[in-house]
Amino acid sequence: MNDAVRELERQLAELKKQLAAARAAVRPEAVSDWVLTDTAGGAIRLSDLFGSKRELLVIHNMGKRCVYCTMWADGFVSLMGHIESRASLVLASPDPAEVVGEFARGRGWTFRCVSTAGSGFTKAMGFEHNGLPMPGVSAFVKRDDGAIMRTGCAHFGPGDEFNPVWHLWELLPGDPLGWAPRYQYP
Repeated sequence: MNDAVRELERQLAELKKQLAAARAAVRPEAVSDWVLTDTAGGAIRLSDLFGSKRELLVIHNMGKRCVYCTMWADGFVSLMGHIESRASLVLASPDPAEVVGEFARGRGWTFRCVSTAGSGFTKAMGFEHNGLPMPGVSAFVKRDDGAIMRTGCAHFGPGDEFNPVWHLWELLPGDPLGWAPRYQYP
Protein backbone atom coordinates (compact mmCIF):
# COMPACT_ATOMS: atom_id res chain seq x y z
CA MET A 1 0.00 0.00 0.00
CA ASN A 2 1.13 3.52 -0.71
CA ASP A 3 2.81 5.17 2.32
CA ALA A 4 0.93 8.44 1.74
CA VAL A 5 -2.41 6.57 1.81
CA ARG A 6 -1.43 4.72 4.97
CA GLU A 7 -0.41 7.97 6.68
CA LEU A 8 -3.72 9.62 5.76
CA GLU A 9 -5.58 6.59 7.14
CA ARG A 10 -3.63 6.91 10.39
CA GLN A 11 -4.46 10.61 10.62
CA LEU A 12 -8.11 9.90 9.91
CA ALA A 13 -8.22 7.25 12.64
CA GLU A 14 -6.74 9.78 15.08
CA LEU A 15 -9.28 12.41 14.04
CA LYS A 16 -12.08 9.88 14.57
CA LYS A 17 -10.84 9.32 18.12
CA GLN A 18 -10.82 13.06 18.69
CA LEU A 19 -14.34 13.37 17.24
CA ALA A 20 -15.61 10.58 19.50
CA ALA A 21 -14.08 12.31 22.52
CA ALA A 22 -15.58 15.67 21.51
CA ARG A 23 -19.00 14.07 21.06
CA ALA A 24 -18.71 12.36 24.46
CA ALA A 25 -17.94 15.73 26.07
CA VAL A 26 -21.14 17.36 24.79
CA ARG A 27 -23.71 17.69 27.55
CA PRO A 28 -26.98 15.83 26.89
CA GLU A 29 -29.92 18.12 26.17
CA ALA A 30 -33.48 17.59 27.41
CA VAL A 31 -36.07 17.20 24.67
CA SER A 32 -39.84 17.21 24.70
CA ASP A 33 -41.82 14.02 24.51
CA TRP A 34 -42.82 14.73 20.91
CA VAL A 35 -46.01 13.29 19.47
CA LEU A 36 -45.38 11.67 16.08
CA THR A 37 -47.55 9.42 13.90
CA ASP A 38 -47.10 5.66 13.52
CA THR A 39 -47.61 4.00 10.13
CA ALA A 40 -51.19 3.05 11.08
CA GLY A 41 -51.99 6.76 11.52
CA GLY A 42 -52.05 6.73 15.31
CA ALA A 43 -50.31 9.14 17.63
CA ILE A 44 -47.15 7.84 19.27
CA ARG A 45 -44.91 9.64 21.72
CA LEU A 46 -41.14 9.77 21.45
CA SER A 47 -40.99 8.08 24.87
CA ASP A 48 -42.94 5.10 23.48
CA LEU A 49 -40.38 4.57 20.71
CA PHE A 50 -37.82 3.40 23.28
CA GLY A 51 -39.84 0.20 23.82
CA SER A 52 -38.07 -1.81 26.51
CA LYS A 53 -34.74 -0.05 25.90
CA ARG A 54 -33.23 2.98 27.64
CA GLU A 55 -31.51 4.15 24.43
CA LEU A 56 -33.03 5.14 21.10
CA LEU A 57 -31.58 5.98 17.70
CA VAL A 58 -33.84 8.03 15.42
CA ILE A 59 -32.84 8.09 11.78
CA HIS A 60 -33.92 11.41 10.26
CA ASN A 61 -34.92 10.48 6.71
CA MET A 62 -35.90 12.86 3.91
CA GLY A 63 -38.70 10.56 2.81
CA LYS A 64 -39.64 8.47 -0.17
CA ARG A 65 -38.30 10.99 -2.69
CA CYS A 66 -34.66 10.59 -1.61
CA VAL A 67 -32.69 7.67 -3.08
CA TYR A 68 -29.78 8.42 -0.74
CA CYS A 69 -31.95 8.20 2.38
CA THR A 70 -33.43 5.01 1.00
CA MET A 71 -29.95 3.53 0.59
CA TRP A 72 -29.03 4.40 4.19
CA ALA A 73 -32.27 2.86 5.48
CA ASP A 74 -31.77 -0.27 3.35
CA GLY A 75 -28.37 -0.69 5.01
CA PHE A 76 -29.83 -0.42 8.51
CA VAL A 77 -31.98 -3.50 7.83
CA SER A 78 -28.88 -5.70 7.94
CA LEU A 79 -27.58 -3.94 11.06
CA MET A 80 -30.87 -3.97 12.95
CA GLY A 81 -30.15 -7.02 15.10
CA HIS A 82 -26.83 -5.57 16.18
CA ILE A 83 -28.28 -2.12 16.86
CA GLU A 84 -31.34 -3.38 18.70
CA SER A 85 -29.22 -5.52 21.00
CA ARG A 86 -28.51 -2.18 22.69
CA ALA A 87 -30.92 0.52 21.49
CA SER A 88 -34.27 0.85 19.74
CA LEU A 89 -34.07 1.97 16.11
CA VAL A 90 -36.72 4.15 14.47
CA LEU A 91 -36.82 5.85 11.08
CA ALA A 92 -38.57 9.25 11.13
CA SER A 93 -39.85 10.52 7.78
CA PRO A 94 -41.57 13.77 6.79
CA ASP A 95 -43.93 11.82 4.52
CA PRO A 96 -47.53 11.18 5.62
CA ALA A 97 -47.91 8.06 7.77
CA GLU A 98 -49.56 5.96 5.06
CA VAL A 99 -46.78 6.79 2.58
CA VAL A 100 -44.11 5.93 5.16
CA GLY A 101 -45.74 2.58 5.92
CA GLU A 102 -46.28 1.60 2.29
CA PHE A 103 -42.74 2.58 1.28
CA ALA A 104 -41.18 0.78 4.27
CA ARG A 105 -43.08 -2.43 3.51
CA GLY A 106 -42.09 -2.21 -0.16
CA ARG A 107 -38.42 -1.86 0.81
CA GLY A 108 -38.55 -4.68 3.37
CA TRP A 109 -37.68 -2.40 6.28
CA THR A 110 -38.34 -4.30 9.47
CA PHE A 111 -37.53 -1.49 11.89
CA ARG A 112 -40.22 0.85 13.21
CA CYS A 113 -41.02 3.89 11.08
CA VAL A 114 -42.92 7.03 12.03
CA SER A 115 -44.09 10.18 10.31
CA THR A 116 -42.97 13.58 11.58
CA ALA A 117 -45.39 15.45 9.29
CA GLY A 118 -46.82 18.49 11.06
CA SER A 119 -44.93 17.81 14.30
CA GLY A 120 -42.01 20.23 14.25
CA PHE A 121 -39.76 17.40 15.51
CA THR A 122 -37.40 17.44 12.52
CA LYS A 123 -36.81 21.18 12.79
CA ALA A 124 -36.40 21.08 16.59
CA MET A 125 -33.73 18.39 16.24
CA GLY A 126 -31.82 20.51 13.70
CA PHE A 127 -32.55 18.36 10.67
CA GLU A 128 -34.43 20.92 8.61
CA HIS A 129 -32.84 23.58 6.43
CA ASN A 130 -34.89 26.26 4.66
CA GLY A 131 -38.03 24.23 5.33
CA LEU A 132 -36.60 21.02 3.86
CA PRO A 133 -35.77 17.90 5.89
CA MET A 134 -32.14 16.82 6.09
CA PRO A 135 -30.82 13.30 6.76
CA GLY A 136 -29.04 12.20 9.89
CA VAL A 137 -29.40 10.51 13.25
CA SER A 138 -30.23 11.57 16.80
CA ALA A 139 -29.35 9.48 19.85
CA PHE A 140 -31.56 9.62 22.94
CA VAL A 141 -31.53 8.22 26.47
CA LYS A 142 -34.56 7.90 28.73
CA ARG A 143 -33.63 8.61 32.33
CA ASP A 144 -35.15 6.84 35.34
CA ASP A 145 -37.40 9.85 35.94
CA GLY A 146 -38.76 9.56 32.36
CA ALA A 147 -36.91 12.60 31.02
CA ILE A 148 -35.67 12.21 27.48
CA MET A 149 -32.16 13.45 26.77
CA ARG A 150 -30.55 13.80 23.35
CA THR A 151 -26.99 12.59 23.76
CA GLY A 152 -25.74 13.12 20.23
CA CYS A 153 -26.53 13.67 16.60
CA ALA A 154 -24.85 13.54 13.22
CA HIS A 155 -25.80 14.53 9.70
CA PHE A 156 -25.72 12.08 6.78
CA GLY A 157 -24.27 12.90 3.38
CA PRO A 158 -22.44 11.23 0.50
CA GLY A 159 -19.12 9.87 1.74
CA ASP A 160 -20.14 9.75 5.41
CA GLU A 161 -19.34 7.05 7.95
CA PHE A 162 -22.92 5.75 8.13
CA ASN A 163 -22.95 3.90 4.81
CA PRO A 164 -20.03 1.69 3.81
CA VAL A 165 -20.77 1.89 0.08
CA TRP A 166 -18.88 5.17 -0.21
CA HIS A 167 -15.73 3.73 1.31
CA LEU A 168 -15.80 0.71 -0.96
CA TRP A 169 -16.13 3.01 -3.98
CA GLU A 170 -13.02 4.90 -2.81
CA LEU A 171 -11.02 1.72 -3.45
CA LEU A 172 -12.11 1.66 -7.10
CA PRO A 173 -10.87 4.05 -9.79
CA GLY A 174 -12.84 7.21 -10.46
CA ASP A 175 -14.78 9.65 -8.32
CA PRO A 176 -16.87 7.81 -5.69
CA LEU A 177 -19.15 10.83 -5.39
CA GLY A 178 -19.91 10.62 -9.12
CA TRP A 179 -22.08 7.56 -8.39
CA ALA A 180 -25.67 7.84 -7.19
CA PRO A 181 -27.91 5.20 -5.62
CA ARG A 182 -31.14 4.03 -7.27
CA TYR A 183 -34.35 2.54 -5.99
CA GLN A 184 -33.69 -0.51 -8.18
CA TYR A 185 -30.75 -1.82 -10.18
CA PRO A 186 -30.88 -3.81 -13.42
